[in-house]
Amino acid sequence: MRILFVTPYAPSLIRVRPYQLMGGLVRRGHQIALAAVWTAEAERSALQALAARNVQVRCRRMSTWRSVWNCLGAAGTGEPFQSVYSWHPGLQRDILRAVREFRPDVIHVEHLRGARYGINLPPVAERRIPAIWDSVDCISLLFRQARIQSRSARGRWMTRVELPRTEAYEGWLASQFDRVLVTSPVDGRALEDVAKARGESARGKLRVLRNGVDLEYFSPGGGSRDPATLVLTGKMSYHANVTAALHLVEDIMPAVWAARPDASVLIAGKDPPSEVRALQHRAANPNPNGNPSVVVTGTVSDIRPFLRRATLAAAPLVYGVGIQNKVLEAMACGTPVVASAQAASALAAKPDRDLLIGAEAGAFAHRILDLLGSPGLRDAVGRAGRQYVETHHNWDGVAVSLESIYREAIDSLAVRHASA
Repeated sequence: MRILFVTPYAPSLIRVRPYQLMGGLVRRGHQIALAAVWTAEAERSALQALAARNVQVRCRRMSTWRSVWNCLGAAGTGEPFQSVYSWHPGLQRDILRAVREFRPDVIHVEHLRGARYGINLPPVAERRIPAIWDSVDCISLLFRQARIQSRSARGRWMTRVELPRTEAYEGWLASQFDRVLVTSPVDGRALEDVAKARGESARGKLRVLRNGVDLEYFSPGGGSRDPATLVLTGKMSYHANVTAALHLVEDIMPAVWAARPDASVLIAGKDPPSEVRALQHRAANPNPNGNPSVVVTGTVSDIRPFLRRATLAAAPLVYGVGIQNKVLEAMACGTPVVASAQAASALAAKPDRDLLIGAEAGAFAHRILDLLGSPGLRDAVGRAGRQYVETHHNWDGVAVSLESIYREAIDSLAVRHASA
């Protein structure tokens, strides 16, 4: 197939889903053209790397002032800011030109931020090329949770402004594409609900396409692990991760430190806000080994050494949507995981075998202590977690599923036009 990908950012090892989906499809012999915006030189370099892998790349620079201008323009329209944040008229022209010149069999549009590029194609009734919207997650579901549970002032403000706009917009979007992808059944049901609330229908269009993990890149290391280090990873400017970090240090760790004062927490991820950075000063004094009780790294060039060295990975998400990549990456590194029920809700992993679940702060602390006190349990959970992701989250298998969804959409559209 000839597949046109449209993404509102540069796919990379950080923007992993479109990056890996394209890689899997190329390995299966498909031709890929990519239309994307980039904001920093590192993102531009990632696009150049994709071009070296036989992806035809059309890209435009997205400046901060353009994103701000787009959001100001949307303030009085009722559209969510995310829907216009990555809008670039030049890229839309590039997309229409690619449709004429590349002649794709299917168009794949990524995320809420990229959806506008898809709806500026010809309407569904007139279009001869199926358009697939990869919603990834249901953003309005995330905002509903954040409105109640977020400890980030920025997160709470954003959800108050964006929630009603996003619910209406997502409900409408679900009817504008031939197929809609989500990473979990929970997100699919949430999209169906917002569509019904608007009088739209997503019936027959929604498909679950799980996330994968790069099993060669994220792999167990050969070195020894620290005796009592917990690692929490993720983009730390994300409000759900801010809340998780605060929950871990303030609500969970006091019970852990009471029994294991030697335990340390390592928070690794880019752009930690002030409330996360402050955790390393507000936490307990250095532990008996002389190490800090909490370390906040900020941006790291490679997260794998932290995962491979840690005793265990903690994923104490209070709220969130979709599949948590941080959990998959830790499991792929053979690092035993303690997760909240929310963090594991989209996985088929078996609790107490593939990972441990702590439903609330006390239970979470207890599961951490179980792992800290038992090398045998750590080894068993780490091995089972690795086996789980090998079985269920191999990107090549995900690409096969996506290929089937494309063919289904192509055949369905052909039948619809033949019977018109």
